[in-house]
Amino acid sequence: QVQLVESGGGSVLAGGSLRLSCAASGYTYSSGYMGWFRQAPGKEREGVAAISAVGISANYADSVKGRFTISRDRAKSMVYLQMNSLKPEDTATYYCAARPPGLGEPLNPNKYDCWGQGTQVTVSS
Repeated sequence: QVQLVESGGGSVLAGGSLRLSCAASGYTYSSGYMGWFRQAPGKEREGVAAISAVGISANYADSVKGRFTISRDRAKSMVYLQMNSLKPEDTATYYCAARPPGLGEPLNPNKYDCWGQGTQVTVSS
């Protein structure tokens, strides 16, 4: 049974930083992409960042490029999202997700079938 558990969310002022962590257990998708997604109230879930199995390739939403960095530690079955220069529009519930390899569209949430419970990020101005 695959399980993903996020941590590291919280409340910060605009311009601040947070680091989200995702711990995977019972994980059988070690060769597939893992990603971070977010969903704000009344909005659809959107892809924020995704990283390939060995961490060589990373994809980012235009809205977070240059501010967010995704990383992966396969040995520890961990994925991280470093978020800098946070803006109020980054406020959302952030989810970690995993999928098998070879599905394309790394930032498309419909391509992922394993999800964490989410962690709230609130950025105030």
